[in-house]
Amino acid sequence: MRVIAGELKGNRIQPVPNQLTRPTGDKIKESLFQMIGPFFEGGTCLDLFAGSGALAIEAISRGIDRAILVDIQSKAISVIHQNINHLHLQDTVEIYRNDAFRALKAIKKRGLTFNLIFLDPPYHKVSYQKLLKTITEMDIIEEQGLIICEHDPQMVFENIPSGYHLMKRESYNNTTQITILRKGVNEDE
Repeated sequence: MRVIAGELKGNRIQPVPNQLTRPTGDKIKESLFQMIGPFFEGGTCLDLFAGSGALAIEAISRGIDRAILVDIQSKAISVIHQNINHLHLQDTVEIYRNDAFRALKAIKKRGLTFNLIFLDPPYHKVSYQKLLKTITEMDIIEEQGLIICEHDPQMVFENIPSGYHLMKRESYNNTTQITILRKGVNEDE
């Protein structure tokens, strides 16, 4: 795994050494960032099931100012710290070992909001509907902010939260689909 573009382009990222974490491949990551905007002018992101931290690191490399990375696995948190230290991003990120829903409560208490939220939980282990409901009820997404969901292609988003619209859905293989939701008015309507 490596950083694909931006300030940190070409740097290697260590994966989490276990079967519980499914890293986003470089080709999927490259395609994802082409869809959401190749580069950013500031902003904040939340990587709620961070794994190695690769998605947040890519966002920082492309111009996101700050990131919060959350994962419940101790091995993942250890690898995130290694990657952040290797890339000298300690002043740019906050890292927490926590359950996603507890982390969201803590974020709401702090009054934080985000331009990007990455959701890539273990497939079939976490309810996307519950996650999306919690995130939207807490109102932690900036206007025109994005929720990027990586999931099993068989999963269908039945109820898009009020105030959001489907920006893009892309299947990559028989195991990975990306669904992007945007907060605010759909400019195509």
